[in-house]
Amino acid sequence: MNKTAKRDINLSFFMFTANLQPDNEAYTRLIIRHIEAMTELGYDGFDLPIHPVQTTDHAAEVESYTRMRRAFDRAGLEGVRFTTNVGTTRTFDPTSPYRQQREEALAYLKSRVDITAVLGGNSIMAGPFVFPYGVFPTTDDGDPIWSDALQEWLKPRYEAARPVLQELGEYAERKGVKLGIEPVDHWETPAPNMVSDVLDFLQGVQTAQTGLTIDSAHVVLGSNGPLVFEDNLRTAVAQNRLHYVHISAPDRGAVHDSWIPWGTFLCPILPVYHGPLLVEVFNAVPPFTNLLRLTRRKFWIPGEDAPEPGLPSAYDIAREGLATLKREIERLSHTH
Repeated sequence: MNKTAKRDINLSFFMFTANLQPDNEAYTRLIIRHIEAMTELGYDGFDLPIHPVQTTDHAAEVESYTRMRRAFDRAGLEGVRFTTNVGTTRTFDPTSPYRQQREEALAYLKSRVDITAVLGGNSIMAGPFVFPYGVFPTTDDGDPIWSDALQEWLKPRYEAARPVLQELGEYAERKGVKLGIEPVDHWETPAPNMVSDVLDFLQGVQTAQTGLTIDSAHVVLGSNGPLVFEDNLRTAVAQNRLHYVHISAPDRGAVHDSWIPWGTFLCPILPVYHGPLLVEVFNAVPPFTNLLRLTRRKFWIPGEDAPEPGLPSAYDIAREGLATLKREIERLSHTH
């Protein structure tokens, strides 16, 4: 392939937190320091997690993120670009068989679009926002549902969610926000697990504003193989639905020393995708320690944790991840 032009590389704030606490001014100042430090390292933008809540007072929540964005601007971060990571919950479930719950899920997701627009302007909202993340179905007797039974259980749920994601996409288009549904491997959530699952779901969603996020970790852990991946990628590009690409290690830890199949994953992506690439590391912070059953040590966070001599900090891991991704892009750009 030909040498590609410089592309933006973002960093996921999962390196530091899963909850930005937008009403906490002291924590906002700490976030600003992390953004400044990571910008100094060379990151072009940041992916911010939007913490799930139970409240239906979405206007107040949007206003809290608006205040946080103003604090960013006052700190001189006006030009920094932000994307967001969003998931649905048991309460706000667009696949619910109950219409009222689907309507509440739509209102919830629209508020996330509003937050994304406030934080990032013309931006991307990505994440597992079809089925509630980490919520596995059971029978009335409490037995887990797997395999063929799970696939049958999913069908009416997908059908129920399609009109929700259609309307959400139309709303997001008006707000200048692209939606990237992220397939997440079966260790973490019941569906969708593969890129092909999302593409099948999107056949019933007309707006291309509702599209796809591809994550290297989930492709490795839950896909059909490189040939199917390349075919799925061609389909997503042809439909103008490839909205975000995440670079994440299969163990969700350090990117620079991992089992990411760089050539297999990036070679078909780089010529056809020109949006930002996201370095995504899940640090051992709540709730990831439990959700992902993390056994590795935390990458200590400067300004929050006491330095641990001999152990890498979050800043070290971010620096190495950025350098590795840049090196792989350069190498693969000269590969035919």
